[in-house]
Amino acid sequence: MESSRARRRRRPLPCIALVLVVIVGGAATGTVYVQAQAHSGGGAVSSSATPSASPSASMSVSVRAGGEASVEPVAQPTVDHDVLLAEAMESVTVEDGAEVSVAVLDVGSGASAAYGNGRFDTASIVKVDILAALLLQAQDAGRELTAAEKSYATSMIENSDNTAASALWRAIGKAEGLDTANARLGLRDTEGGDGMYWGLTQTTAADQLTLLRQVFGEEFELSAQSRTYLRELMGEIAVDQQWGVSAAADGSGWALKNGWLPRTATGLWDINSVGRVTVDGHDYLVAVLSDGNSTKAKGISLVEASAVAAVSVFAGEGGGASAAASASATAAS
Repeated sequence: MESSRARRRRRPLPCIALVLVVIVGGAATGTVYVQAQAHSGGGAVSSSATPSASPSASMSVSVRAGGEASVEPVAQPTVDHDVLLAEAMESVTVEDGAEVSVAVLDVGSGASAAYGNGRFDTASIVKVDILAALLLQAQDAGRELTAAEKSYATSMIENSDNTAASALWRAIGKAEGLDTANARLGLRDTEGGDGMYWGLTQTTAADQLTLLRQVFGEEFELSAQSRTYLRELMGEIAVDQQWGVSAAADGSGWALKNGWLPRTATGLWDINSVGRVTVDGHDYLVAVLSDGNSTKAKGISLVEASAVAAVSVFAGEGGGASAAASASATAAS
């Protein structure tokens, strides 16, 4: 009969449960449970490990001899926001003959998405571009805007006054002045309208998003003072013009400029809207361009539904999904 000491020697070594807290960037991101089988005669440890679920990262863990753990991140699939926006736009009703293009930027993450790449008449959204060009010229000259220029700027942006826009269009040098400024601002596919037809300036949604980044983002061609000035004017739009991309906001904040233009040859409407909206504390820059609308009202509905769809691509990631859904219901009503 074996002695009790011999039985103890033949007994299998116990499994050892190790709990590792994985630290990444100074914060615990997950707990990894490692079950290790110790082997006699040398301290070698074999193990398998599975990280706990994490919304932001996956990790691969191996345990070397002596109990040293090695943690390596596993790359996550890249989100294609353009595809998500195209899917969101499938729910937007576009009447026969109309076209729409959308671009959106999540200011917090820097991620963006675009739908459509056609060129459209700007109508009155070019007034933001006209003022940006004027401010850039004033910066270069080391001067402030004159009292007359400020008066025109206020009327042009807040009330969409065309007489004021024409005065400042002349002041910047018409299309040549606009195009020169846009080359510096990064608008590569925008071309100023002929003569005094500033409303027939051609642009893309992507270019309008670039302009919005100059006004609301981290681009620096425009000075901080110039950006603040433009933002304030775009946040004081006349009550009867408070439509468009603001439909995607949750009520906590927006700043915008709209454009609407009935084309004489066809009787169809260009309806555009650009600006910044806030949803659950997150800021989004949105540009929506459309043409071929049978009525102004239908064009506004198209632009608003498109803005809501654009923000919905990111709102779920930023925590604003409920607000975006509420805005969608408002735009559809």
